[in-house]
Amino acid sequence: MQSPYLGTSFHAVDGVVSGVQALAAPLAGSVVTIGAFDGVHRGHQALLTRAADLARAEGVPAVAFTFHPHPAKVLAPARAPALIVSVEERARLLLAHGMDRVVVQPFDEAFARVSADAFVRDFLAGPLRPRHVVVGFNFAYGQGRAGNRATLEAAGHELGFGVDVVGPVDVGGVVCSSTRVRERLLEGDVAGAARLLGRAPFLTGQVVPGDQRGRTIGFPTANVDPEPELLPCAGVYATRVSWDGEPARPSVTNIGNRPTFGGGHVTVEVHLLDFSGDLYGRRLRVELVGRLRDERRFEGRDALVAQLNQDVASARAVLGDR
Repeated sequence: MQSPYLGTSFHAVDGVVSGVQALAAPLAGSVVTIGAFDGVHRGHQALLTRAADLARAEGVPAVAFTFHPHPAKVLAPARAPALIVSVEERARLLLAHGMDRVVVQPFDEAFARVSADAFVRDFLAGPLRPRHVVVGFNFAYGQGRAGNRATLEAAGHELGFGVDVVGPVDVGGVVCSSTRVRERLLEGDVAGAARLLGRAPFLTGQVVPGDQRGRTIGFPTANVDPEPELLPCAGVYATRVSWDGEPARPSVTNIGNRPTFGGGHVTVEVHLLDFSGDLYGRRLRVELVGRLRDERRFEGRDALVAQLNQDVASARAVLGDR
């Protein structure tokens, strides 16, 4: 199946279609799970696992049905959350967690007016032919969020699919949600975010030209243009970086406005340890393993270099890289 273009930052991912209209033909059967799935945290993963298990038992594909842009960006843009991962990475994570196909439904004002009944008939039952639909405990759908568990179960009884509702997932007394992951990241608590995500949080982006100041003090950096909308709070992080399927490399990443050099817009600068090479144009995945310190201003070159050496040593300790 071809992966149609989904947006300016989307790279083709096998198994992904932009809306059910892009399907070449209705599926013979499926198990579908529905959600925004931003971050694909452990709560989402519980839905994906249930859908994948049911799909294997039925001998049909497991399908994740998600939306782009996030519905809130259309319905309440002033309150819309910054997204944890790009739509491409969301699709990759959904596939990595057992989905055979991902439908990324374009969400616009016209789609927001689709009734709950029409959504089930025209976007689920018709094109996807589900045998089961797996949803979260707080799932709502259709215009004005008029659809709920009861209406979905009634539609399933009529149209021939079962409804599985997955309850909340608690990790250390915290119910997993994209909101909680965002809170942790904005606090710089990448370890806390990782507990909710079931993996290290990461950002992706292409390496673009920077001012090359790092080279002049012995700490060359890759200047990353980040794809996700949400960045963790400013600071210095122990990270692992990978690209083009290569093994991840230890690194130190500064996120902030570089006050030592006069401040300005927020940048993401990655210093790879024990690495020499040209990364311009590469698309990097930067895993955030631990926060080392706040970003701060240094009075001179020597003070900055001394701190950067300490950051490298601290990052090696956090990453287990000696």
